[in-house]
Amino acid sequence: MVVRIECAIKNYHWGKFGCDSKVAQFAKSNVQEFTVEEGKPYAELWMGTLPTGPSVIKSSGMLLSDYISKNPACLGSTILDQFQEQLPFLFKVLSVNKSLSIQAHPNKKHAEELNRKCPEKYGDPNHKPEMALALTDFEGMCGFRPFSQFQAFVRGVEELSAVIGEDAVKKVNDTQLADLEGVKSAIKQSFTCLMRCESSRIEEQITKLVGRLADVSTDIPCIDDSLRELILRLNEQFPGDVGIFSAFFLNHMKLKPGEAMFLAANLPHAYLSGDCIECMAKSDNVVRAGLTPKFKDVDTLVEMLDYTPKAMEENIMSYTQGEDDSNVKVFQPPVPDFAVHSIQVRETTSVNNC
Repeated sequence: MVVRIECAIKNYHWGKFGCDSKVAQFAKSNVQEFTVEEGKPYAELWMGTLPTGPSVIKSSGMLLSDYISKNPACLGSTILDQFQEQLPFLFKVLSVNKSLSIQAHPNKKHAEELNRKCPEKYGDPNHKPEMALALTDFEGMCGFRPFSQFQAFVRGVEELSAVIGEDAVKKVNDTQLADLEGVKSAIKQSFTCLMRCESSRIEEQITKLVGRLADVSTDIPCIDDSLRELILRLNEQFPGDVGIFSAFFLNHMKLKPGEAMFLAANLPHAYLSGDCIECMAKSDNVVRAGLTPKFKDVDTLVEMLDYTPKAMEENIMSYTQGEDDSNVKVFQPPVPDFAVHSIQVRETTSVNNC
């Protein structure tokens, strides 16, 4: 049985405006009387049972959570066996016009510890693995770059060296690529120094860097046009923010429609622009690193991160074909909370409204 739901809409300031937003487009198709305002941002559409944005049954107005309580079999035996009568995930559409914060999410055990010690900042004991499936060209940052790239930045960008300090610079320069544990230690020391650097020094060095990059006659060999544009854009959105330097640490991801990335526990990431489907475990636990005026728990952050460097391509999530239909792609992350099926509807296929 298929039951049609109405979804919560979030008008966060970073969302795309008006009909340019996939969130607004889907909201309009979901509720015909929904009015799209061109001067208003439409950032997120939520499908789930979180109290801060609950879905309701379209025909009756009943909360989806109440419907599930009355009809638990609708979740299926797999979810019932593992999660009792609770929907374990939140499914979203995101339309990103302005960069979201650089962040990471704790694993289940760590989330329980954080919730116990600091419930006002970490309000639940659950983990929050996520996956993002691009609906349009989608841009983000995900995971630490290959160490050879980071070494080149440390050696070629004086402003970066200035904010991580001489000891970290020496460690980066002295570490061999084949020494994985040494590489992770060098990245951790550098990122920790960055996050603990005085804000006045961060702002001073960003001002110098942006000044050089804004001058098109300035050539910094290790910074290509794409990275130059990203740094300048981030500084326009978050002037002087420490997260701007994260562009030298993290992979700059550019997903095509239909491509996905999985954001495991402790993996630093950020969404920069575009529209995507996002699915996540049901949690609000976030540890932020930059591109935000919100609280940054630096001590927790630098100890929890996965500092393993990977090529950008390694962060692209693989999929399998549906067993009975080649038009179905199954994205199955290594967590039990959710999976996503992407269905390509043929042009000749008729789709009836629920």
